[in-house]
Amino acid sequence: MDRLSPLDAAFLEIEDEDPSSSLAIASIAIAEGPAPAQGEFVDAVRARLAGIPRYHQKVRTVPFDLGPPAWVDDPAFDAGAHFGRMALPEPHDEQALCELVALLMGERLERDRPLWEFWVIEGLPDGRWAILAKVHHALADGLAATRLQTILFGDTPAPTRTEEAPDPGAAKLLLDAAGSVLRIPWDQTRLVARELLHPNRLARRVSDAARGLAALTSALLPTSPTPLTGPLGRDRRYATASVALADVKAVAKAHDVTVNDVLLAAVAGGFRELLLHRGETPAADSVRSLVPVSVRTGTALDNEVSLLLPLLPVDLADPVQRLIRVHQRLSTLKAGKEADAGALLTATAAHEPFAPVAWAIRAAAHLPQRNIVTVTTNVPGPAEPLFALGRRIVEIYPYVPIALRVRTGVAMLSYAGRITFGITSDADTIPETDVLAKAIEREIQALRATAPPV
Repeated sequence: MDRLSPLDAAFLEIEDEDPSSSLAIASIAIAEGPAPAQGEFVDAVRARLAGIPRYHQKVRTVPFDLGPPAWVDDPAFDAGAHFGRMALPEPHDEQALCELVALLMGERLERDRPLWEFWVIEGLPDGRWAILAKVHHALADGLAATRLQTILFGDTPAPTRTEEAPDPGAAKLLLDAAGSVLRIPWDQTRLVARELLHPNRLARRVSDAARGLAALTSALLPTSPTPLTGPLGRDRRYATASVALADVKAVAKAHDVTVNDVLLAAVAGGFRELLLHRGETPAADSVRSLVPVSVRTGTALDNEVSLLLPLLPVDLADPVQRLIRVHQRLSTLKAGKEADAGALLTATAAHEPFAPVAWAIRAAAHLPQRNIVTVTTNVPGPAEPLFALGRRIVEIYPYVPIALRVRTGVAMLSYAGRITFGITSDADTIPETDVLAKAIEREIQALRATAPPV
């Protein structure tokens, strides 16, 4: 029986406990026109998805939280019900598209069927159209969702479906979960025994875990109060930005840092400008970001991420100084094994009874946290152009959800020589997503001016 990992299940638990959240991720692919007929689009996508089990399965919970939820085949599965089509309202511009994306992403996916949707959006400028691919975060992380893009619109062969997961019913799920609970002590003993066979490796892992947990603990201190955290409403704002990947690489080479350092420094500059725009003081501890780090080893659709929790240097006025500080902080966190500790915690949770894990997540969802201010995720996308029914996809924008008093989120995606930013915010309290988007583009331009011309 294929069960959700504790991390996968956490996204469902958080959504259940936070009535303002809709924890689906998405990509918005902009394609050259004309848009295909709806039936043509549905048939093409359905054929490519036929071999991916998750797109035929729904979540089945276990009574009394005795075990994590399971993926089971949906006996009433109707692929056509997961596709929608809308015309972009006037004035048919980028702002209208962003408003429509925010509206569609604010609606929760229905739990009694597979957790995904596709929307065709017509009427973009220059005869273009868009594909909004929406999937619940419990089903996939950003990297897995990006891989789906290559299956749908690239040359990757469509997979052949071999896995079957019929719904076992509540009684079977309950018995299976009870058996798993009884096996936990034996499984844990076997894991410990296996580690003891390699004492040097075990000592290194214990040392790394201790360092990482210490780093995580220090990162959980509250930040200075800002309007960037607090209760969320139901409505969202969404904005986009786009820069040349070559410019980002030139900056990274000139300052001997990584591409991710440059992007995070640009986001830090964007938040500094946003705070100043709102009349706030960008203090050194104003903005701590949750930065997902992939620990993926396979190709399954699920969440395989850990995290880093750096403070963004919004107090520094100079873009280069911000870049250097971001690089230093990320290097320190990586050396401190912070991501390793996060991965260890999620891996350990998989070998514990599910009920206390679920209860802890639900309790945490109600705590007034003030240590994480934003989420900034960077996903490498396809380097070569993709095509939707013969139409070239010119840009792909990412969407990241927000929840738990985190009022802004920034997703970054590289595709075909560009890096795009998708910025999500709470419409009631942080409506200035366009301020943040434009500031990020200016930050990249300012940093590019400090690098030699290519």
